[in-house]
Amino acid sequence: MTEDDIIEFAAGLPGVRVLTVTESSGAPEIAWGDSFIYYDPDRDIPDESFPFATIVTKDYPGFDEASNVSRPDVFRLNISVGRRRFESQFGYPPAAQTEHEAEVDYTAFDMVIPHPVYAKQGWVSILNPGERTADQARLLLTEAHGRAAARHRSRPSG
Repeated sequence: MTEDDIIEFAAGLPGVRVLTVTESSGAPEIAWGDSFIYYDPDRDIPDESFPFATIVTKDYPGFDEASNVSRPDVFRLNISVGRRRFESQFGYPPAAQTEHEAEVDYTAFDMVIPHPVYAKQGWVSILNPGERTADQARLLLTEAHGRAAARHRSRPSG
């Protein structure tokens, strides 16, 4: 899967908006080129709200460097899967991630792994999704989309 494949798949889900930030979007320079995937059927959610998935194309120095995404031709798909899916994926709840840090190779390609920074919030990551993880990436994106849609429907109007 390429970044474009992921963006095309996600954008095809109902109510999804994908924002790939650029200099003209007003985002900080460090985020330029990264993509944020939102459930936003009414196109009324501000860009700084919480996406249900992201694609990052570089390390964020001093904050998120464990995956070494700044290597050539590397990107990382990040998906908010929630506590239940996280636990079924890894066998422990997100809150226990610190105890399992040594077990994770955050630089491994084509593997579903806990997110190096947001695992405790129920996020997973895949560096350069490929043959082993493409189907799972699409499934996890679809599930995350469903969760985001449910949250959107339950938010107060007005």
